[in-house]
Amino acid sequence: MANLTQLTERLWTGGDLPAGQAGLDHLRDWREIGVTHVIDNRIEWSDEDLVARSMPTVAYLHNGVDDAGQLMPDEWFDRGVGFAAEAWADDPAAVVVAHCHMGINRGPSMAYAILLNLGWDPIEAIDHIRCARPIAAVDYAEDALDWHLRRNGSGESDRLAAREDLAAWRWREPHDTYRIIRSIRDEEVA
Repeated sequence: MANLTQLTERLWTGGDLPAGQAGLDHLRDWREIGVTHVIDNRIEWSDEDLVARSMPTVAYLHNGVDDAGQLMPDEWFDRGVGFAAEAWADDPAAVVVAHCHMGINRGPSMAYAILLNLGWDPIEAIDHIRCARPIAAVDYAEDALDWHLRRNGSGESDRLAAREDLAAWRWREPHDTYRIIRSIRDEEVA
């Protein structure tokens, strides 16, 4: 099965397509779940040509950004969330995938921003992502939350309270990203 996790009926997150035949096999899985739109958040690679050849009706946004712990710019969230919102405005049955390389940070963080835009509570959204995809660190959730609250005109005190709630959630729900990446890499070489 493709390295994807379903978050809602119409939103998935996860990792990228592997090379070679395995990538084509994963694209079959994408077809089966009805993927219509892809938000690829990797700066280091794009599968746009492969998807265009194999699934020509799929809309593809290469929204590449590095995964180096930096502050994510508002424009990155604007592009990805806007792409998903437009997909659902045009076709409420559209199926959107927000992915990155491993499905740990960038893809799940974009999915988090999309859930916020859909009206989800910030803690319910991150908890839902982590429960559905335990390997997801969602390291850019704070940036997504700040982006969302600024975009919706929340005041400084509301933003501070929301950040404190998210920090408390992170303290209660620790994530060993390094161990998870090591275990994924070990599986790849086995």
